[in-house]
Amino acid sequence: MSRALFAAAALVGTCLSAAPALAKSAYDGVWLFDEGQPKLGPNPGVTMMEVASKGGKITGSVTTQWYGPVEMQDPHVENGVLRFTARNINDREHPTRDWSVTLEAGKAHLKGQIWESEVDGFGRPGTAKDAKARAFRFTALPALGAPIPKTLAATPPMGWSSWNKFAEHIDDKTVRAMADAMVSTGLRDAGYTYVNIDDGWQGKRDPNGVLQPNAKFPDMKALTDYVHSKGLKIGIYSSQGPRTCAGYEGSYGHVQQDAKTYAEWGFDYLKYDLCSGEWFYADADTVQRSYHEMGAALQATGRDFIFSLCEYGRFDVGRWGRDVGGQLWRTTGDITDDYPTMAKIGFDKNGNPDWAGPHGWNDPDMLEVGNGGMSADEYRTHMTLWAMSAAPLMMGHDLRETSPETLAMLTNRRVIAIDQDARGVQGKAVRKDGATEVWAKPLADGRVALALFNRGDAAVSLAITAQDAGLREITQVQDAWSGATSPRPATAYAIPARGAALIVLSGK
Repeated sequence: MSRALFAAAALVGTCLSAAPALAKSAYDGVWLFDEGQPKLGPNPGVTMMEVASKGGKITGSVTTQWYGPVEMQDPHVENGVLRFTARNINDREHPTRDWSVTLEAGKAHLKGQIWESEVDGFGRPGTAKDAKARAFRFTALPALGAPIPKTLAATPPMGWSSWNKFAEHIDDKTVRAMADAMVSTGLRDAGYTYVNIDDGWQGKRDPNGVLQPNAKFPDMKALTDYVHSKGLKIGIYSSQGPRTCAGYEGSYGHVQQDAKTYAEWGFDYLKYDLCSGEWFYADADTVQRSYHEMGAALQATGRDFIFSLCEYGRFDVGRWGRDVGGQLWRTTGDITDDYPTMAKIGFDKNGNPDWAGPHGWNDPDMLEVGNGGMSADEYRTHMTLWAMSAAPLMMGHDLRETSPETLAMLTNRRVIAIDQDARGVQGKAVRKDGATEVWAKPLADGRVALALFNRGDAAVSLAITAQDAGLREITQVQDAWSGATSPRPATAYAIPARGAALIVLSGK
């Protein structure tokens, strides 16, 4: 090599050796978040954070029990703080949320938010082996299969569900007590058939992946046998996500296995709640496929299941609910025991009437009658709305504490008959005037049910006409609540504030 070339090579080498190595961030590595930190769980249940940097570019994710890996968007270090945004759900005003990480005493202090869950916890350093052990196990979603034929629920299902009164604080003893009360009060004989366990029954999976009940439910088969012995049927609850709404084990990755377990236990009904699954199944295609997956799994068991789709009315569920094996589908978010929420759901969020009919029903959520948050007039409106809407009638109070007035409302055979009418028409408003509404529901025997609603805060007088019922003339009028009959309507009906009247017209 010439002296000149040697000198040039030496200069290049000097320049290369003088170039600084590409620095990694102080946050690089695996950080483990352990249970026992209140703001890490149960929702979203942060278990791990992984950070890597190369060429000044940082990548990373936060692994959660609810949503799997939450990818860091635009991660960067600013004034010594690792900042990033992350996808958010169920919050149109905040499609992403800001997160931050600081290093404090050798630990990573992670702060952020997903939907209603605040995250604020400390992670300790971990290894690649730890990361492998805590990695989220994804499962493939099958393609949409053929429509699933079902002939169940010729009329809207009726029964009781645990959530509105007991939330996740439900147990074997209480379920048995509700079954007993269904019989002793006459509710069973009035048509209420299903005793449904909502969220809160789940334990852990055994080494083979079979889901076990928690300690509150020591023997599911014995429980279903008991309920069946009362002439009733029994339902259970799950989610297609990794976690249910109350943070218990969901069916993600175990759909066929769970369906088989429910059948072996002897259940007759499944409420399937999108919940954490909405992170994975966020569009019409994947939501529909996720419900079809469970619908097909239930069908494969050979046992008849009422399949209740709980996905809050998204993606025009009534158009495809039957095709995935469903007999009822929620039209809205959760009901609460207050008039404004009930009225908004019952009047405005009860689903497209064209989607409802035998073997498939719009579901505006469970009844709150008897829970004490509304007046008698408001509960009468509630019951009238649900009957006129051909809605499933799932009671949600403690049946052991049913007052005579509540029992009379829930067991009124004429009101139930309107809900359970074989024609299966969902009633709808035919006239609105300020705070008043008149709804009509044609019945199988040729009569027409008319509901007169007062959504205002003062009593009103409301008259009806034959035209409201689509009739030329009226030959008989029956008050569905009292049973009183007359040959013609009253000149006007007095409707209390937030109250309702329900009449059935015969005519031609």
